[in-house]
Amino acid sequence: MENVYEWLEATASRLPSKVAFTSEDDNGNDVEVTFGQMYDKSRIIGSLLTRQEAKTPIAVFSARSATTPVLFLSVVYSGRAYAPIDVSMPTARIGKILDNLKPSIILCDAQSFESFNKIADELNVDNSAAVYVIDFEDNTFTVYEGGEYASSIDKGTLSDELIVDKVSVKGSDPLYIIHTSGSSGRPKGVLTSHESLINYINSYAKVMMIDEDDRFGNQSPLDYIAAIRDIYLPLKFGASAFIIPKKYFMDPNALFTYLNDKKITAVGWSVSALTVPLSLGAFEEVKLNTLAKVCFSGSVMPCSALKVWQDNLPDTHFVNQYGPTETTASCTYYVVDHVVEDSEILPIGTAYDGYDVFLTDIEDDSKVIVDEDVKGQICVAGISLAIGYYNDPERTNDSFVTRKLSDGSTKRIYKTGDIGSIKGGLLEFHGRLDRQIKHMGHRVELDEVEHAANSIDNVGESCCVYNKAKESLILFYSGETDKKEVSLELRKLIPGFMVPRKIKKLDVLPKLPNGKIDVKKLEAEAGIR
Repeated sequence: MENVYEWLEATASRLPSKVAFTSEDDNGNDVEVTFGQMYDKSRIIGSLLTRQEAKTPIAVFSARSATTPVLFLSVVYSGRAYAPIDVSMPTARIGKILDNLKPSIILCDAQSFESFNKIADELNVDNSAAVYVIDFEDNTFTVYEGGEYASSIDKGTLSDELIVDKVSVKGSDPLYIIHTSGSSGRPKGVLTSHESLINYINSYAKVMMIDEDDRFGNQSPLDYIAAIRDIYLPLKFGASAFIIPKKYFMDPNALFTYLNDKKITAVGWSVSALTVPLSLGAFEEVKLNTLAKVCFSGSVMPCSALKVWQDNLPDTHFVNQYGPTETTASCTYYVVDHVVEDSEILPIGTAYDGYDVFLTDIEDDSKVIVDEDVKGQICVAGISLAIGYYNDPERTNDSFVTRKLSDGSTKRIYKTGDIGSIKGGLLEFHGRLDRQIKHMGHRVELDEVEHAANSIDNVGESCCVYNKAKESLILFYSGETDKKEVSLELRKLIPGFMVPRKIKKLDVLPKLPNGKIDVKKLEAEAGIR
């Protein structure tokens, strides 16, 4: 297969009536999309999108719904890359993403259109963008262009009559743009190709032993990199994915009951999605009956928590996965082949098929480290590297470099900024070179949190630190604004998972002799050092 649309075609031809994606509506009723429906609707909507000649990426505003993957594949059918945007994100962050994309087309589902309209008004979204609104319930489309999107230029039914010839898509063509945290306060749009995604999905499926009978439980937001597994594994294998309502993750009994009712067999979750339920009493009342495959990633898994899962699911296949968005979700894996000890630290393992993962000297990224127990920067090469950062050549050139390495090879590599070492032939993780951290399964630049805090009226200076042991962000700041106001304003500027749990106001932030903020002193005050 050269592109992901061919996966959908093959599976829809073989299993047209099988349910591909399931979600819940506001009344708790199932919303289902079959492979046949996905194929039909994505061709129709994709044909609508080809009316616009520009080949720029399409921003997709959608709900956490079974119909969202249909919108993504519709963009694929049109021959463009899609950029998913969750309408629940802070308006300021959405504005930065749109500023990066500068889309000529915006695709929106009907249930998100009202929210989009408010966001567009607040941000003064470029009126030249055509907005295609899809109503799956009524099987209609509406196209808005200009003004306040109050009047449409085109309305109609989503019928086969709209279908035009399929646009040719090559493996090297862009597939999606996932936006991640950026240290300057500007999110980075990671542009990834079809062939990169295809290689990752094939490699992941091999390690996780995925097949047609699997039923995936989706935890990740659909605009986040981890969601690509729950979207594309069903297309390739004809398996089914269930989009789990967020509310269940704060009620382990409801969560486990859902997993049992839907007969979920496989999950790829963030570490926090596995640890938080334990803190709320998971396994005490409701047991899991069908879960057989568990992959976790996003941050370091505490083995004390993993052991609880192993004790309750002794026959389940557990896999630790590592890798940034720039390497198409992940690049290494470690199959946990034993019952762990509480104090144990898991390795991040070996490279997936199609990936070349190695260490370079921290001071000289052309020097490859081959000796064990020597720390270096984790670097990645291979087919699954992202194309780069969309509309951002400077940051692309900084992170994706071509080097003639000390082993004699010349490679295009991505410098992760992570520190690793090799022990017993397995890669181990030792933290960040800079101030980027993994928090609740998300990649967070501490500088971005500070950038948001510093933009709040009457905030003087700020410094954000991270207590890894407690998975807690702590913000120190000076100024006249009270802590409650700072917290409220931050929620308007950055996603909820980036808002510090603890906010401390100081008269003056401690300084080093060179005038810079004394981060180590603040970490000590936060109980980190």
